[in-house]
Amino acid sequence: MNSVFLIGRLTKDPELRFVAGSGKAVANFSIAVNREFSKEKKADFFRVIVWGKQAEHVANYMKKGRLVAVRGSLQTSTYEDKNNVTRYVTDIVADRVEFLDKGEKSDSEQKNASNDDFDFSDFQTVEDEDVPF
Repeated sequence: MNSVFLIGRLTKDPELRFVAGSGKAVANFSIAVNREFSKEKKADFFRVIVWGKQAEHVANYMKKGRLVAVRGSLQTSTYEDKNNVTRYVTDIVADRVEFLDKGEKSDSEQKNASNDDFDFSDFQTVEDEDVPF
């Protein structure tokens, strides 16, 4: 089984390109994932590849610093650099990318947001065991 699930922040804006011939969209980006139990603030950096419509959505709506969840698989490839040294590269090929934060809103979006000013303090939290169905 080859399955990966990560939550992290984009380290730079995604790069979108289209495959010659087929025209299929592919986006590349990298994310920083914090090490949860590290005493010092440390992160691991992962390269992510996503295809198709999701690639276009990622490129259009995601920017550096945005929080994302990535589900996919590991893929390792090799190449020879200009000095004829074999290099190994491990990427995450995403089959799903979820946007986890809203990002920055324009002034018009902030004025039209209906529940940004809503007071949720009167609502109570209900535990799963208390739900009657």
